[in-house]
Order: sequence, then structure tokens, then C-alpha cells
Amino acid sequence: MSINETEELEVKNISAEDFAKLDFSRVTLLDLREEAEVLVAGIDGAINIPFSQTARRLDEVPKDIPVYVFCRTGDWSEEVAEILADRGYDAYNLVGGFKAYKEYLASYKPIKIDAKGLKCPGPIVKVADTVKSLADGQKVVAEATEDAFASDIAVWCQRTGNHLEKLEVDSGVITAVIEKRTKPAENVTALPDGKTFVVFSGDLDKTIAAFIMANGAVAMGRKVTIFFTFWGLNILRKPKKVKVKKTFIEKMFGFMMPRGTKKLGLSRMNMGGAGAKMIRAVMKSKGVSSLEELIQNAIDHGVKLVACQMSMDIMGIKREELIDGVELGGVATFLGSGEQSNMSLFI
Repeated sequence: MSINETEELEVKNISAEDFAKLDFSRVTLLDLREEAEVLVAGIDGAINIPFSQTARRLDEVPKDIPVYVFCRTGDWSEEVAEILADRGYDAYNLVGGFKAYKEYLASYKPIKIDAKGLKCPGPIVKVADTVKSLADGQKVVAEATEDAFASDIAVWCQRTGNHLEKLEVDSGVITAVIEKRTKPAENVTALPDGKTFVVFSGDLDKTIAAFIMANGAVAMGRKVTIFFTFWGLNILRKPKKVKVKKTFIEKMFGFMMPRGTKKLGLSRMNMGGAGAKMIRAVMKSKGVSSLEELIQNAIDHGVKLVACQMSMDIMGIKREELIDGVELGGVATFLGSGEQSNMSLFI
């Protein structure tokens, strides 16, 4: 290329539809509108540099991740995106500007979530699963009949960064209108926010409580690890007998201990197993997920199940006897998980 030749960079454009599908926490958003316009309607986490100030303030824009530039209608943003590209930025112009983006979002009717009849953590898990797949600005209308949902959904929105637009109760039905918002990366605490549970007990009621809390935590976007040790290992055993080589003592342990969740008893009023059957029947009649459903839901949503290798050796439980999806670990695994958590419970 001769010294007199110039290379004209083509501005990279993005449509309102594709813009809405971006994970805003992984990019830089540059809003060129005036501050008053942004206060009325803006995008959380966006950098606001009015177009009239761009000549002296563009150095404030980070250069290490893609930059998506928008103004009111897309005219100014195209010019600024070209300037940024000339400076080596990976810059994109939002075609049609913020107006096109809002019009695109308005074309979507709120998604309805029917969580009526579901019990904790069912309503929150259902909302979390639905919202996760939406674009920022899209809304859901969730209806539930469990009284605790009013408090739970408010806390869930606060902790996940989503916006609770409306919450009302009418004739026993709690209705929540939620706007999807991606929590800005700079506002995410650097402190650990994982949850670690140590399940020592093999009691049915305590196990149910552990998995209800685990499912609620993972629905809030937290990393959850459940560490099973001693009697808690029986929860992870397959319900059917597995042929494995064992010593006489190991066989005796295996014979005396419950095999799988269906054999677990209550910590109080077990009554030879009748109490466990009664509480399962009550849970079913009240619409509460069974322990088996809670466990599968936890696995499906990424909850990490860890069996204590030392306890397995002592109690004669072999890896082949455990349900699928269980990892083996020791004290370092537990302590490592605990150091990445801000809450550890011993159950």
C-alpha cells in the first residue's frame, strides 16, 4: 500500500434483534444520548458519554472487549463506531439506535409463567429457568399461590439483578412482573457467593431441607456443592443391589444401612417407616416435589454432589453403588468449596 493510499474501515452494524440477544455483562455498551434521556430510559451498566463530549472522552471506553455504540436513532453512533474502529476497537453500531431496541422489545408480549400449586423451591426455579433464556428488557408475568413466593421473588430479583416491576396479591394468587436485566459485571461482588452443604445425616426430612435450599441457591445463580459423609452417603446409594466385592464387615454395613432415598426414615416420629410414608404422602398432596425430583432437579441445574471417599471406605460403600452424577472427594475438596462460599451448612 502506498503512502497516499488509505484504507476505509467498514462500520460493523448490529440489528436490534441481535443486540437484544447479547450478554451485556461481557461487552461494553456506549450510550451517546444526553444524560436526561438516559435517566428516563437506559440500559444498566452502559457507559454514558453524550455525543457532544465524545471528542475528549472516548479514552474512557475500555478497549479489551467489544464495544456496542448506540444513540437515539443510530445516526451519531455510526460515526462514533467508525472512530473507535480507527483507533483499534472492536466496535459495533446499533442500527436504528435505542429507539429500534425498545421497539423490538415492545413487540414481545410478556411471557406467562404458571407456578400456581407449586411449592418451594418450584416457583423460583421455574422463573429462573425462563428468565435465563430471555434478552435484556423482556418481561415475564409469574403467578404463584404459595405465600412465600412474594418474599422469595423480591429477594431473587434483588440478588440476581433482575427488575421486579410489579408485585400484587389478588384472591390468593401472587402475580409478579419481572424485567430481565443482566447484572453489570462491575457491580458483581468479588467476594465468594457459593453455597456449601455438608450432609452428615441420612434422615429423610433433613435431606429434603438440604435439597430445597440447594435448588433455591442454584436458581439464584449460585455455585452449590453438597458434600455427603457417613450416614449421608446412603442418600446416594442406588436403590437396587449392585454386585461388588466386599468384606464380611462391609457386607454387614451394607445390609443394615438404607439403600437409596426411598428407604430413608424421619429424624422424629419415624414409627418404623410409617412416618416417612406419611410425610411423602402429605408432600404429594400439597404439591411439594419429592426428594427424588429435588435431587434430579439439582443435578440438572449443575449442583455438585460429592461423596466423601474416606467415609465410603469406612462404611464399605463402593463407587459402583452410587447414583450417576456423583463425584468422589476428600477434606481438601470440601475446604476448597467452602473457601469459595459465603455460607456453609452442616446438616
